[in-house]
Amino acid sequence: MKTPENYSERELPLDHTIFTTLPDGTLNPNAVGWARQPIQISNLRGHALRKKRWNYWALITPECLFSVTLSNIDYMGLAFVYFLDFETKRFYEKTAMSLFGKGCDLPETVEGPIEFNSPEMKLAMDDRGQAISIFTECPDFGGQKLEAHLSIERPAGLESLNIMIPWSHNRYHYTSKQNCLATGGTVTVGDRTYTADAARDFSCLDFGRGIWKYATFWNWSSFSTRIGSELVGVNLGAGWTDGSNTTENSLLIDGKVEKIGEDVIFTYDTQNFMTPWKIKSAFGNQVDLTFTPFYERIAKTEAVVIRSEVHQMIGTFKGTLTSQNGKTYKIDGVTGWAEDHHARW
Repeated sequence: MKTPENYSERELPLDHTIFTTLPDGTLNPNAVGWARQPIQISNLRGHALRKKRWNYWALITPECLFSVTLSNIDYMGLAFVYFLDFETKRFYEKTAMSLFGKGCDLPETVEGPIEFNSPEMKLAMDDRGQAISIFTECPDFGGQKLEAHLSIERPAGLESLNIMIPWSHNRYHYTSKQNCLATGGTVTVGDRTYTADAARDFSCLDFGRGIWKYATFWNWSSFSTRIGSELVGVNLGAGWTDGSNTTENSLLIDGKVEKIGEDVIFTYDTQNFMTPWKIKSAFGNQVDLTFTPFYERIAKTEAVVIRSEVHQMIGTFKGTLTSQNGKTYKIDGVTGWAEDHHARW
């Protein structure tokens, strides 16, 4: 039988769904590759304490960034919310933990309802395909109440990057990275309400399901924007895909995914993350960006078996993206993020 690496960059057909895991818990080699729609079903089996699942959402408006995540890493469930006001640089973050992931139930598919309830936080993510709703409530969010109501649109035909990263038959990760999801609604922090306009603002989804190695590192960068009448989204990563013969790099041009098979190089100062980053295609010219941070979010977790340190930089991008047909898109002042993440989990 061919190894998964032999066809790790193949494009999967969209005419049927496919399970990512065989009955014995190993990787289904027929699931290795990428698709333009989330046809993969993440039926993870076995591998006690190694399964990692999460749904991460982030909204950017001209005024703020709002993010909410529910994750289950087998021995721990984590729900967290954070918020940044761009003008004042007011930042708040709240995390609720659940031993062995109790109450952190996540579906095998992108679509489906999710709920989490604790004294610290309530959240609901109801993904019905073309319409997604998110509700979040924290009674004590930096000493004040947080309440968010978001309505997210996923138009029929809008593509996304849905890819299996195969480290081995026993260690693998499926991710659906979805950009340019138009979002309306409100985020209220204390006595101030921030409004998202679906004609202007976008959310991003990072859906992840996999069997992970204990020690990992990754860079991740993402943004969504509109250039003229075209939607332009970017998903770039490095580090965690090493050794898999594939990448998670892609552009979303006017609703269509353009997969980037080559690596993208992140160059930055680990002693001062606030200095500008350079993010560039290793060989070609599809990606040539300078990222200038204006805020550093540092998230550290240290427990008996978990250690994680994230430097998520919020800032603006400038440079060029080049589509497969040779068209160049000028990026100037688009807000997004780039991060450095080391984890033992």
